[in-house]
Amino acid sequence: MPKFNPSVADLAAPPVPTVFAWGRAYDGRRGPMIDLSQAVPGYPAHPDMLRLLSEYAGAKAYTGYGPIEGEDALRRAYGAHLAAVYGATLGAANVHITSGCNQAFVCAAMAVAGAGDTVLMTDPYYFNQETTLAMLGVKVRLAACDPENGFLPDLAGLAAAITPEVRALALVSPNNPTGAVYPPELLAKVFDLCRARGIWLVLDETYRDFLPDGGVRPHGLFDKPDWQEVLISLYSFSKSFCIPGHRLGAIAAGPAVVEQVAKIMDNIQICPPRSAQAAVAEALPLLAGWREENRLEIAARATTLKETMAGLNGWSIGAVGAYFAFVRHPFAGTPSAAVAERLAKEAGVLCLPGSYFGPGQESYLRFAFANADRATISRLRERLQGFGTIG
Repeated sequence: MPKFNPSVADLAAPPVPTVFAWGRAYDGRRGPMIDLSQAVPGYPAHPDMLRLLSEYAGAKAYTGYGPIEGEDALRRAYGAHLAAVYGATLGAANVHITSGCNQAFVCAAMAVAGAGDTVLMTDPYYFNQETTLAMLGVKVRLAACDPENGFLPDLAGLAAAITPEVRALALVSPNNPTGAVYPPELLAKVFDLCRARGIWLVLDETYRDFLPDGGVRPHGLFDKPDWQEVLISLYSFSKSFCIPGHRLGAIAAGPAVVEQVAKIMDNIQICPPRSAQAAVAEALPLLAGWREENRLEIAARATTLKETMAGLNGWSIGAVGAYFAFVRHPFAGTPSAAVAERLAKEAGVLCLPGSYFGPGQESYLRFAFANADRATISRLRERLQGFGTIG
């Protein structure tokens, strides 16, 4: 039999289906499953969003190929949105639309690093980004994030890890899996470090719309006079509009980056889904109030989780924010996958093992609390209190 590409064949199978299989083995003994696994919105899309998707899906105008960089209407709308959020001069020329934020990362990675180059990531990391680099033959170097510092990256550690073969630093804020929100002051220092070392800063801001504080810009990096030579910002429309199945993301960068990404996209997908782009372009300003209500609801769910976990049998929250909490389990020396599997099968709590997010995370589990309403999150306390010893 012919051989497969080892850069793909050597990867583990996608992790989320494995977790879902554990959930299917649960017999319901403790009540309905509490699903804290995949990062999907725990509430439906707005009726106007569904109306727009339906209307544009049936439009003949969107059945042909569209611009590689994305529909002009969405690039303009998102550029204006960026300008409002960051108080900076940004527009359509700074925007490339992609089929989800995972694809945005693929394009950004291919644009700045080739096989044999190195990209610096944090430990813990978002697993799809690590496997993307592995498939591309790009080496990964990890910089540990200290739990005692709320899993924020350490500037000195990042600086020490940037060696000549490093082409970019990839960060996620608010973070997946920890939920940690990187302060603007820290991001400014990281930007300055990347600029000084001549590397790109690829900043995944998928969960930007769920920051704990509303109306506060996430950072001031777009104010930097040379930001286009350093920063590549990534975003997803999936969470804010509750449309992950429509696969829409975006890259915000300098026009030179947009030009390179267009070369890549032309060979991957030619253009993102067109009717969904038209719908989101209209929904972006239309549903601003609804998205703010959802941000407040997610913040309330985070508060409920912190209250629920307080003083709970050795369980503790290492970091929490936006969609996620990184939770330390009390079973020292036990692999996180073993803990997560038994939680699913015996306690009816579905979550992801910390080991999926890096080699140093066996003591942790990722709770995607945005999936569950506050009443469901409150039931976690009884489930975890009754969870027996693992041995």
